[in-house]
Amino acid sequence: MSTTTSSRRRFLTTALTTGLAVGAGSAVLTACSDATPTGTPVVGAPAPGGSNPPTGAPVGNGQEALDRLIAGNARFVADRDERLDEGLARRVAVSQGQHPFATVLGCVDSRVPIELVFDQGLGDLVVVRSAGEALDHSVTGSLEFGVAELHTPLLMVLGHQRCGALDATIKALDANQRTSEAGQIGYLVETLAPAVRKVANQPGDRLTNAIHANVDLVLAKLRQSPVIAPLEQSGKLKLVAAYYELDTGRVVIT
Repeated sequence: MSTTTSSRRRFLTTALTTGLAVGAGSAVLTACSDATPTGTPVVGAPAPGGSNPPTGAPVGNGQEALDRLIAGNARFVADRDERLDEGLARRVAVSQGQHPFATVLGCVDSRVPIELVFDQGLGDLVVVRSAGEALDHSVTGSLEFGVAELHTPLLMVLGHQRCGALDATIKALDANQRTSEAGQIGYLVETLAPAVRKVANQPGDRLTNAIHANVDLVLAKLRQSPVIAPLEQSGKLKLVAAYYELDTGRVVIT
């Protein structure tokens, strides 16, 4: 791993640790763990020297693509990130064409950089981001493009711990201010509100519950897509729900 890449990862990890030391982070993590007792952690001891396949190597199916993300996140968690394939040769190669192996829908949160979380390089992932993974025509169309035109065999919806968009939605609904926000923020509240309402009477941390419910609702909507649904039904596409822990760097498949 190059010095530049290593220092960048350490900076990210340090920033997260320092920022999360303020407030009730430990309480939220405990609630999160209780909320997903059956989740499969995307963790594991990386092989000495790293075991990441060459960037751009083809994968045969959605499970192989998921396994590659799992391995990359394990390296990220263990602070054993390999040198990302983002140098001049790789830039030239992908300028002529792209063959990403997974499409990921994540939040716009600056603490959840998808490629870094999964330790992937240029041309590896189709990344679509919106606040709280909110779906609209553009977001859905972008995901459809990733799986249908770029032929990624995996589509992941990645929620994350302490999501600010869902927290803001909870506060807006509690204050009955769904549409009073300036610009299009009110639209986001309306889009994310069903997840908040769905968990209204559930035990546990309300925000954590809403984050998981939102990912499930997003996946349900994507399964109604006339582009995505047939790909999943034919076995050409794997859809998965996942949750990123800010406190640990772990991604948990839910």
